[in-house]
Order: sequence, then C-alpha cells, then structure tokens
Amino acid sequence: MKLTLSLLFLSLSLVQGLNPKCDVQDHSSTLQVIHVFSPCSPFRPSTPLSFEESILQMQAKDKTRLQFLDSLVARKSIVPIASGRQIIQSPTYIVRAKIGTPPQTLLLAMDTSNDAAWIPCTACDGCSSSLFAPEKSTTFKNVSCAAPECKQVPNPSCGVNTCNFNFTYGSSSIAANLVQDTVTLATDPIPIYKFGCVSKTTGTSTPPQGLLGLGRGPLSLLSQTQNLYQSTFSYCLPSFKSLNFSGSLKLGPVAQPKRIKYTPLLKNPRRSSLYYVNLQAIRVGRKIVDIPPAALAFNPITGAGTILDSGTVFTRLVEPVYVAVRDEFRRRVGPNLTVTSLGGFDTCYNVPIVVPTITFLFTGMNVTLPEDNILIHSTAGSTTCLAMAAAPDNVNSVLNVIANMQQQNHRVLFDIPNSRVGVSRELCT
Repeated sequence: MKLTLSLLFLSLSLVQGLNPKCDVQDHSSTLQVIHVFSPCSPFRPSTPLSFEESILQMQAKDKTRLQFLDSLVARKSIVPIASGRQIIQSPTYIVRAKIGTPPQTLLLAMDTSNDAAWIPCTACDGCSSSLFAPEKSTTFKNVSCAAPECKQVPNPSCGVNTCNFNFTYGSSSIAANLVQDTVTLATDPIPIYKFGCVSKTTGTSTPPQGLLGLGRGPLSLLSQTQNLYQSTFSYCLPSFKSLNFSGSLKLGPVAQPKRIKYTPLLKNPRRSSLYYVNLQAIRVGRKIVDIPPAALAFNPITGAGTILDSGTVFTRLVEPVYVAVRDEFRRRVGPNLTVTSLGGFDTCYNVPIVVPTITFLFTGMNVTLPEDNILIHSTAGSTTCLAMAAAPDNVNSVLNVIANMQQQNHRVLFDIPNSRVGVSRELCT
C-alpha cells in the first residue's frame, strides 16, 4: 500500500518566485522537503551566507534543540525530596510515590543501603494510619513462591499462593508479602514493580509510609528500572529544617551534572547493596590527621571500609578515626575552651566558636564540608556540637558511614555502569 502526504506549506508561486530554477512538482501526491538554506527556501537569509557561517548557524540550532530534548527527559525524571523530620516526624528523607491503579500517594523514605521497597498495607499490624489498599488497585498482584524474585528477598517462605519474607530495619522487625503493582515516580509509571506489602511490624525504626530501596542489589529501584534509568541516579538532600520538597532525586543519565569529581565504587560481595568508596585520609583545617591505615582500609571479608549512606543521620567513624578527627577539631577550635557533651555527641561548646573545615580525601575526589555540614545546634541554640560520633561497638564497628547530614546541599551522583560516585556542592535547601 502506498501512502501519500499532501502538505500545503508554501504556495507554489512563492517558491517559484524565489528562484526560477526551482522545479516544483504537483504537490497533490508528493511531499517535498526543502532545506532552510536551500535557494528554494522562503526562509533563507536575505544576505547569502558562506558555507562556514551556515554550518555554525546549524550547530547553534542543534545545541538549542538538544537542550530542549534534554529538558523533556529531565522534567519527567526528577523527583522532589523533603526532610521527613518536618512532614512525617521521621529522621529520613522522603519522596512522593504513587502506587497502584488508580494511584495512591505515599511518602517513602529513600535508602541507599536497602534494595527492596516495602509499603504498609491494609490490615497491617503495628503500622501507621497511612496504608496502601491493594484491594483498590486493579493492577495489584501477589508474587508466587515459584517466581525468581522470591529467592531475592531475605528469609523467604511460602504462604497460600504468596511469597512471604521477614527482615529487620534498625530496631524494628518487619513481615511482608512480595507483590507487584505500578509505581509512579515523577511522571514515570513503572509497571509490574516488585515490593513488599508489609503485614506486621514491631519497633520504632520503621518509616511510617514505607521505603524506596536505592541500593545496588536485586529488587532495588536501579535493578528494576535498568532499561529506563540505566542504573544512574543522583540526589541533593536539603537541610533538616527545610519545610518543603526543595531537594531532588534525578533518575537516569540525562540532566546529571557534567562538572563533577568522581571516586571509584568498590564492590563487596558480602554486602553487595552498599556503596563502598576508598576514603584515604581526613583533613581538619589544613592538617591531615594521623589515622592508622588499617582503620580506613577496605576489606570485603570483614566488611570494613567506608560507605555513603542516605539513611544514617550523622557520620559515624571507627574509633581510631573519630578520635583523631575529634582531637584535631578540638585543638583547632581552641584547647582552652570547655568541652561538654550532649546525648551521643562528645564535642560540644556553650560559647561561639570558629569552625575549621573538615575534608574527606577519597581516591580522585576531595569533599570539603562547610560549617552547616559539621555542626549541630541544640534547640535553644546555646550549645553547638561536632555532628559526628564514633561507630557503635557492635558488628558495624569496622564501618565508616558518611551520613546524610554531611551530604546535605551536595549533589551526590551514583554512576553504576561506570562504577563511580561523584560529589559536588549544590544548594537545595
């Protein structure tokens, strides 16, 4: 079958009037394409352009066109981020997600150290009042025990035509069924997205409306949207005090910062979800503090090393690293000032202080923290503390965690295909 197009775009007399050599055929059955710089084009410049000038003009128009195309993709793949402290009274960062058909909106905590998303569902025992109602979604479906995804969740077991699993999150214990439904972030619908439908929870660590896993293991957002977002994302976390969704989660390689320093990501088979990086040294003011190399060394067998984590609030450093940083910080602030403590913070002052910068020296990338990323203030404002602490004396005592307060107002870019992470300063509060 032959398709014909008829385009009444330019009058024949106009085209022929421009150049008598323009041979215009009958337009009733054919479509003629005329380049803007052609002698037959009514849009050609009044003054003839040289070949070089016409190429430069086309290049400039191409640049504008590409910026336009980039903006189309960027707009649909940017998800606003807010501090959960102000909105749901949770020490996490949250994004809006629409679940099911028709969509039900929930505020999910974003967590780079977890994979599977999980959401409190109707009749959940111990959950908050904000629940997802599967019975109201026409696209909701249980995932069976025979599905390969059932082997990718922690502690799986078989129910009646369902895949059940249970896990711990902080001090909470959670039981869930593995299900699938459409999940929409920004304006991107993700069909058949696998997540946990929480049926029971105990403890106080559970984010009230659920969690979005941004780790790099199975069932994470990256794994389930690999074709859509190409395993690339970045975020900018606003201040705890920010009252609105001023931060952003950018999904996919488009609209990511071009001028940014990177450090390689390290792989730990025992903790495959975590984003390990090589922290080589720490500088306080102008001095690189004396840290035993073993305290920073990456060891995939023991799990030792340094990770970037969006779920931990304050940076935790293993004991010898923290003591070295803390002591140099105290010396720089003033050895004669009285040091007090506040809760878990052991370096606090009740008088105004001059704050030295703290710089993390990674392989190929240095990140210097300004005062807002270093100090925490008491509610009354009379006490100021170094917003870091020693790692707890437990199984994680070998792990240095660069936490979300130290990441605030920075763009943190995770480029999994190239196995690297980048950090640059960006105000998003």
